[in-house]
Amino acid sequence: MADAESPPSAPRYVPIAEHGLIGDLRTVALVGSEGTIDWYCCPSFDSPSVFAAVLDAERGGRFELGAVQAVRTKQFYFPDTNVLITRFFSEDGVGEVQDFMPVTDSTEAAAEIDRHRLIRRVLCVRGTLPFRARVAPRFNYGADPHTLRAEGCMVFFESESLSLALTSTVPLEIDGADVRADFKLAEGESAVFALDQVGGDVTPRRCPHLEAEEQFAGTVAYWRRWLAQSRYRGRWRERVHRSALTLKLLTYAPTGAIVAAPTTSLPERLGGERNWDYRYVWVRDAAFAVYALLRLGFAGEAEAFMRFLTRHISPGDSRAEGPLQVMYGIDGRTHLPERELGHLHGHEGSAPVRVGNAAAEQLQLDIYGALIDSIYLYDKWAQPISSAQWDDVCRLVDWICDNWDQPDEGVWETRGGRKDFLYSRLMCWVGIERAVRLAHRRGLPADLPRWRQSRDAIYRRIMDRCWSPTRQAFVQYEGGEVLDAAVLMMPLAKFIAPTDPKWLSTLDALTEDLVSDSLVYRYDPHSSPDGLRGDEGTFSMCSFWYVEALTRAGRMDEARLAFEKMLTYANHLGLYAEEIGLTGEQQGNFPQAFTHLALISAAYNLDRALG
Repeated sequence: MADAESPPSAPRYVPIAEHGLIGDLRTVALVGSEGTIDWYCCPSFDSPSVFAAVLDAERGGRFELGAVQAVRTKQFYFPDTNVLITRFFSEDGVGEVQDFMPVTDSTEAAAEIDRHRLIRRVLCVRGTLPFRARVAPRFNYGADPHTLRAEGCMVFFESESLSLALTSTVPLEIDGADVRADFKLAEGESAVFALDQVGGDVTPRRCPHLEAEEQFAGTVAYWRRWLAQSRYRGRWRERVHRSALTLKLLTYAPTGAIVAAPTTSLPERLGGERNWDYRYVWVRDAAFAVYALLRLGFAGEAEAFMRFLTRHISPGDSRAEGPLQVMYGIDGRTHLPERELGHLHGHEGSAPVRVGNAAAEQLQLDIYGALIDSIYLYDKWAQPISSAQWDDVCRLVDWICDNWDQPDEGVWETRGGRKDFLYSRLMCWVGIERAVRLAHRRGLPADLPRWRQSRDAIYRRIMDRCWSPTRQAFVQYEGGEVLDAAVLMMPLAKFIAPTDPKWLSTLDALTEDLVSDSLVYRYDPHSSPDGLRGDEGTFSMCSFWYVEALTRAGRMDEARLAFEKMLTYANHLGLYAEEIGLTGEQQGNFPQAFTHLALISAAYNLDRALG
């Protein structure tokens, strides 16, 4: 007999990797493998959360929905879409929950777009099954109270800043601050739950079975039409297309911005402090995004992203940190103050939970090369840039010529002081070199003698001061002996031949020091302190860079094996967080755009090399 006085068990955290992603090109929701929505911000990626159980299982809020006595579950995507299916297997039958946020090609009224409808269709596939739902929103990262109001078959959750309407085809019961539903479905029967943002021009509206079916069909058709644009027909089509679909979900349609990840503060190490807000647009991602999207044939997305860059990321007033910021808001805003949410425990107790990102104010010289490289690629593969865009490029290149030799915080955004990082020098070289190429190809006016002089000076500086005779390798910063996976970009950026003896020696040194069963660490924080406590996992983006470096060096067997191994570390849906831990678990914000961009690039180039 159970002890009636025993305390309730601690709330359970769903592991980071045990989630799928749905969205409407303005925000997303993370759906756990047992049917819980553990993360949802409304109305946009960087809005305060409504459900945040992934950051605090007790205070964060969640939307539970599933079969009551399920023995096991399986999760998969409806083929070639971002419609997520969670199946429940029990002794009495099989049921499933279909989760999606409606997206269509039609020019819907602004009010319908602003509804941000989240639909959860429950079906009994075989037998007869009891189901249970519990909707427990916790507004503004769990800080704001809310009231409940029932009107017929709808329940309204109303907080100071946001109102949501829940409609269902089964009876709803108010339970304190939450709403519950217990119901039973026989084979072939279904139920629908829909959660809408309401207020202003968005009026409450039911979601009957027929409407849910129509929106399901419309959403499936939208994703399949979009994916049909892909030109990729290689060996890893399913993985590459899942990465492309994920990147599309991370796109903010009103501006064309692509967020680094849709989450904040998922830890790079459980119990550690390496927890950051990634719901912003990093300039660094620009070249990788444009390259991957254009390679696959998604010219519209590349063009929209370039419009965002042109509109919001042009050289501003001279700042101590340079004319560009490291990152911008999805609407182009520059003010991204970082603060800690002390009332949230963090995922599995990994505090602090942060909102905003102080790295926006850092000096990171590599972003200038990344931005100019993206403009170069777009001009080469999509359409010629305008005269105004070229004027911006010239101003940026002139700034690089004046400032490339400063120490900075570097690509990894360290908080341990500035250094003369090789990667920062490398990307400054890329920025000038791509601008020189563009000027030649288009016959555009430029101060070419000065640009070439600076470009060549950077090249000599890297070769002279960033090569370690002791390590027989290129190292993290000038005069150091520490290795850094960022140098994998040297042959990828065409700074050095992929078969140059110095590069091959560096590749061997990186393999010896930073590679573990195809997984690549960024650097060793004990050898190169970064101002933060604790270790971290291997960095998935670097693991795909490593595959590409091996490919370009002609080491095809190693490259293919490393790539195939890396694919086994994806979650059950083919999604990657930022890092992979010691026992193979996903760590960090999820899913991460940079990792999926790097997967696409590695797959494309490995395919081409294999023939």
